[in-house]
Amino acid sequence: MSEFYNIFDAHAHYDDEKFSEDREEVIASLSENGVCGVVNASVDIPTSERVIEYTKKYPIFYGAVGIHPENIEGLPEDYLEKLAKYYTENEKIVAIGEIGLDYYWDIPKEPQQKIFAEQLALVNDLGAPVVIHDREAHGDTLEFLRKYRPKSALLHCYSGSAEFLKEILRLDCYISLGGTVTFKNARHSVEVAEAVPLQRLLLETDAPYLSPVPFRGKRNRSDYIIYAAQKIAEIRGMKTQEILDITFENAKRFYRI
Repeated sequence: MSEFYNIFDAHAHYDDEKFSEDREEVIASLSENGVCGVVNASVDIPTSERVIEYTKKYPIFYGAVGIHPENIEGLPEDYLEKLAKYYTENEKIVAIGEIGLDYYWDIPKEPQQKIFAEQLALVNDLGAPVVIHDREAHGDTLEFLRKYRPKSALLHCYSGSAEFLKEILRLDCYISLGGTVTFKNARHSVEVAEAVPLQRLLLETDAPYLSPVPFRGKRNRSDYIIYAAQKIAEIRGMKTQEILDITFENAKRFYRI
């Protein structure tokens, strides 16, 4: 049992194959270790459907449905209608996501931008929260957010600078931080953790990826959020449980839970 509670993982991928051998056991242990909520994010239509099933199967699970920029090829023509149906017909689907731009990989930018724009328009039509993937595409991500102005946007696994954060905050966005804030070379993450208004901060794992120190390089899981919370608490001169409590309330507000 964990000494901590109110651990809310704002973004994870428990449908990933890295959990295939022991998914049930891992998820069953989360509540015992202080985890009260997990938002499992989708990356395409098949994972969206799988995430819906997880929200029905696991009491602490919520979901987000969307098309990740790495998965824009071969989309069905009615993908937007499918996403809209998934969101409106499933109470525990709480956002569209993850969607966005990824300029790290060699993926053509124009198709990414087209699908991102279409999904942002859907977000506005639905009045839904949206979870944004922004990897080495800060400038274009900001331009799309300025153009579409979604009411509730979260930049997950935030990788921008403290200066970029100022622009994001002007659009009333939230950010989430995770294991990277514990890395030795994480100067930007530490600066952001110090600068972000507490009411705009969520915590995430992006499990099974981006495990914090001391688990770096191993599979991540939601109860490991405490290591990011401890680091942020240290940076801000607060108690770890205070960070967990605040980010739990922020997650409930953002996701309308």
